[in-house]
Amino acid sequence: MRVDFLITSVIVVVTPGIGVLFTLSAAITRGSRAAAVAAFGCTLGIIPHAVAAIVGLAAVLQASAVAFHTLKYLGVAYLLYLALVTIRESGSLTVDQQAPAQRAWQVIRSAILVNILNPKLSLFFFAFLPQFIDARDEHPIATMTGLSTVFMLMTFAVFLAYGLLAARARDLILSRPKVMAWIRRSFAVAFVGLAAKLAVAER
Repeated sequence: MRVDFLITSVIVVVTPGIGVLFTLSAAITRGSRAAAVAAFGCTLGIIPHAVAAIVGLAAVLQASAVAFHTLKYLGVAYLLYLALVTIRESGSLTVDQQAPAQRAWQVIRSAILVNILNPKLSLFFFAFLPQFIDARDEHPIATMTGLSTVFMLMTFAVFLAYGLLAARARDLILSRPKVMAWIRRSFAVAFVGLAAKLAVAER
């Protein structure tokens, strides 16, 4: 495994983005279990982009303005939806250790959508992975698959760490409704900000 790939991947994964924000939101509003589920869901959301890059389909987004902008604005709409849902949440917070499986799948579904509806992630894989493939490599697909897997494992580990740290802080503010209200507003504003950033993104 190339050291430069590992270093670059760590920098990319640790830098907060949409996935990290979603995981932190799940951690603070629902606890450590939801944080782990969100981290897992965000990691699953990487798979379609990795597969697209491996088989060359990411080139379609790069070549087609219509495809890129369609996916981009779907992502913008979904981030605005998350902002609306976040700001409208209310009531006391409790940690439900026996939360039903459906709730976990709802978190996973939302997390997957967060990453799927981000065309920049596909373009990232398309431009990022090939840089670490030797032109003489006899099995480039296998190599790209291996690198993608490592990237996903790193993503899960980092997002989980972010989430668990946030969940621990959550226990300190459960008794402060006003603080939670401001945190919800902050997440909502952050989602809107990410939506605005994605809206002006170019290929």
